[in-house]
This record gives sequence, structure tokens and C-alpha cells, in this order.
Amino acid sequence: MARFDAVLFDAGGVLVLPDPLVLGPLLARYGGSTDLEIHRRAHYSAMKAKSDANSPEGSWQSYDDEYVDRVGVDVVDRAEASFVLGRTRTAWLWRWMIPETRAALDVLAAGGVPLGVVSNASGQIETVLMREVCQVGRGDHVEMRCIVDSDVVGVAKPDPAIFDHALPFFAEFDRARIVYVGDSVTMDIVAASTAGLHPILLDPYDDHAGADFERIRSVGDLADELT
Repeated sequence: MARFDAVLFDAGGVLVLPDPLVLGPLLARYGGSTDLEIHRRAHYSAMKAKSDANSPEGSWQSYDDEYVDRVGVDVVDRAEASFVLGRTRTAWLWRWMIPETRAALDVLAAGGVPLGVVSNASGQIETVLMREVCQVGRGDHVEMRCIVDSDVVGVAKPDPAIFDHALPFFAEFDRARIVYVGDSVTMDIVAASTAGLHPILLDPYDDHAGADFERIRSVGDLADELT
């Protein structure tokens, strides 16, 4: 039997990334690379830096500093580039669909695995996701039982109470058999653990080697297990 009955996903870093097609040209002015893979790598390194600094949800300075460093911004320009990145990387810019995640969602949905989204967001994430990734109920993309946006429900990770807005849609399952996949240790692993879910960190570059929680390289790894 499968270990899990259902899967919940964070949105940022799991389903979508800050759009590198915008951030690449933005940071090229400061010597940064426009290579898509370098920007993908930068996000996960920056999320680790944010967790290592134990930054609260509203503080992204550690993220921005690491991101510009990772994409190769010139040393003399890093402070300005980090400031500009922080001003440009708005909630609506978390929109670049991660293609291998999208493919894995199709596999999970075809296998009948119940799915949902729980995200720290700004009231926009359901609208963003429905363009290319998923929607609540049937539609053009992958069907989700719920898409929970922290700004809409008034509670954000790491407060585990955010999951109270999703779990009624999965009431037939023991919460310990519901996976939550995220990309932040301080936000996602902590919140899901406290809520009694099974947390898994999406760690595509093995940034958290030796960690005491479960990690996967891609959502496809989970799809392979559950279908």
C-alpha cells in the first residue's frame, strides 16, 4: 500500500517560481546571468539562505542577497541589485510554471491522488495558478480540491492553523497520511509537522543534505511512488 492518501503543495518554489524571464533581464544590468537554469538554482539556494537566517515570512533580504550572488551579479553592484530585486519580485511575479512539476501533477491526477494547494500568498495565487497549472474542481488544468491563500484566509505559515482551511476537503483521510510538499524549512516543514501532516521538502539541488526530514528532488519522485 502507498504511504500516503493525498498530497498538498506549497505554490512558490513547488508549482511556480519568480519569473526568470523578468528577473534575468532585470539583473543582467548588474552583470547577472540570464540563463534560466542559473535562476532556477538561485531560487532554492536563496530559500535555504532565508531559512538559515530564520527570517520571518515578510523578510526577504537574505533571499534577495543570495539570489543576486547566485546569478553572478558583480560584487560592487550586489547591494543595489538586491534592493531592486526585492522591489520587483512582487507576489504576481510568482508565475513561472515549473514544467516537470506540471507533468508530475498530471500523473498524480491521472492516478486518482487527491490534491490541494496551501500557500503563503497575497490574494493572487488561485488566479495565477489557474492560467497554466491547476484550478479548484474541473477545468483546463489539474483538478485541486482546494487552493488556500494565506491572505484570503487570514493566517500564514509557519502557523499550522492555515491547514485548517484545507483539511476539511480531505476529511476522509488521517492527516498523518497527507503529504505537504514545500521548499522552505522554516515555513513549510515546521508548519506541516506541527499540523500533524507528513512534510517533504522539495530540494532539487541537495542543499539540505543530512537533514532530519524527508526530501525529494522533484515532484515526479512522489508521483512515481504514489501511482
